[in-house]
Amino acid sequence: MSKAIFMPKEKDFRLAVIDRRLAGINEIYPIMSSKGGVGKTLISAVLALILRDRGYKVGLLDLDITNPSAHTALGVSIKELPEEEKGVKPLIADGIKFMSVAFYTQDKPLPLRGWEIDNVIRELLAITIWGDLDYLIIDTPPGLSDEALDAISYFRSPKPLVVATPSPLAINSVRRLLQLLNDLNGLKVLGIVENMANEPSKRVRELAEAFSIKYLGNVPLDPTIDEVIGDTSKLRNTLLYVALKGIAEKNLGPNP
Repeated sequence: MSKAIFMPKEKDFRLAVIDRRLAGINEIYPIMSSKGGVGKTLISAVLALILRDRGYKVGLLDLDITNPSAHTALGVSIKELPEEEKGVKPLIADGIKFMSVAFYTQDKPLPLRGWEIDNVIRELLAITIWGDLDYLIIDTPPGLSDEALDAISYFRSPKPLVVATPSPLAINSVRRLLQLLNDLNGLKVLGIVENMANEPSKRVRELAEAFSIKYLGNVPLDPTIDEVIGDTSKLRNTLLYVALKGIAEKNLGPNP
């Protein structure tokens, strides 16, 4: 197995533990965005559902440390802690192995900065027992801060999927994120998904082309999505699920 793209300089025994915890995972997809409010968490949760529905062994990890919300998207209760046995076993949510810092914060604010956030990320990765997975989907912190890069720094050959919107105000921030990812030697960006776009926009397609990154497709704005968040059965009947399923079938898994 290849090593992580870049590793912290200081020594930490947890780094070796993290490597072992992730050893049985075939593909790691960090879902990233240059800013909040673009639907990154829903894309993460629904993509995990789609891959699970296709018969794959899937995990979903919420690494948005200061604002975890993937449990809300899946309708997972965080009142009870996951089972512990030489580590922490992820909760099973609709066939998906699910882990989040929200189990330990109980939806209370986590006022952390800098190294403190990275420390929580390391701890969560070190204690979680994933076992064998085909895919691990990671809901990363939004934006261009250190914690966004920290969230992908511990994984072997991660393939980030960038979520963008057609808003002109968001294009420059997406460009900066793509530049950051482009500067990490050895990192392969899976592509860009354009969310809340009823049809592909020229500006996002041109941005993908400028960085030689695949434009994976667009996901239309679904006015009913807020009504079904937390109900995975109803999420499967949304425009989001249908559009993302088409994207996954063409671009993810063997022989896409």
